[in-house]
Amino acid sequence: MKTAKVVIIILLIFIIGSCGYVAVQPNSYDITRSKVIKAPAKLLFNQIKDYKNWESWSPWIEKDPSIKITYPEQTSGVGSSYSWTSDDGPGTMKTTAVSEFDSISQEMQFGSFPPSNVYWKFEKVDEGTQVTWGMKSDEVPFLLKFFALINGGMDNMVGPDYERGLEKLDSLTMQSMSKFEVTINGIKEYGGGFYLYKTSNANNENISATMAQQYGSIGMFMAKNNIPMNGMPLTVYQDMNMADGTVIMSNGIPVSEKITITDDSGVLCGYIPKTKVLKTTLKGNYTNLSKAWTESMKYLAEIKLEQSDIKPFEIYTNDPGNFPNPADWVTEIYIPIKE
Repeated sequence: MKTAKVVIIILLIFIIGSCGYVAVQPNSYDITRSKVIKAPAKLLFNQIKDYKNWESWSPWIEKDPSIKITYPEQTSGVGSSYSWTSDDGPGTMKTTAVSEFDSISQEMQFGSFPPSNVYWKFEKVDEGTQVTWGMKSDEVPFLLKFFALINGGMDNMVGPDYERGLEKLDSLTMQSMSKFEVTINGIKEYGGGFYLYKTSNANNENISATMAQQYGSIGMFMAKNNIPMNGMPLTVYQDMNMADGTVIMSNGIPVSEKITITDDSGVLCGYIPKTKVLKTTLKGNYTNLSKAWTESMKYLAEIKLEQSDIKPFEIYTNDPGNFPNPADWVTEIYIPIKE
């Protein structure tokens, strides 16, 4: 009997001591993980701000596919939310603040625990965007302290899931950005028109930077002289070596009439006549243009048509600034043919 009392006393001392140890654990936490993703902040921001996108990269759904998610009418922006049920209990998440393309603040309620503040930060860096995902709270109840303690602390309990979520987000984003589609539209008629242009040579490594510089210079000239655009930017290829990726190109912006230029800006006015063309459309990153050109030339040979003396060109039909995912960029290729 005495032995039983001693055991009980020891157990009580152990329990009291354990409870005391749990009770003195930190009353707040701030868990954060960051990852640099080679994508525009706008694209990543748009992916995260809409809760319907979370299923594709959520680390918790990956671990427990039986989680049941419910969406209200609003799933994006301030006031949006979603809820879930699982074997671990119910939960809700709602967005409380948004700073466009910069940060998102959310509130998470899990079971009967006090709500936690979840936050996202998007910072432009040389390699792309540094995405930071964090969760913090200044109120940690006893039971949560206990769960955290037996799992090695709050950071160890939640941090690995955040790391996995960011890894999946990175992979999903890269996959999405790499998609492209080439469509041979067939023989069409191009209506022709005037354009202001500058000519330079380039290669695969500097072509994007060269184009940006050329278009910027033409845009400044047009603004200075109050000349309106009459269409989307284009590139006329004076010479194209598909073997080594070098080109001589005229980057231009369409105008509604012939422009007489008298200054030394280096900007010239050109004209593409009305002509029959083989039209091809690329939907995807401009880095896939070589594939689209290769398919176009192959098709031209298959239908036994020859290029005319009019130089081939491409038109960039939407503004990348409005489409953060390169998979949504649209380029039309025109190869003038002999009639």
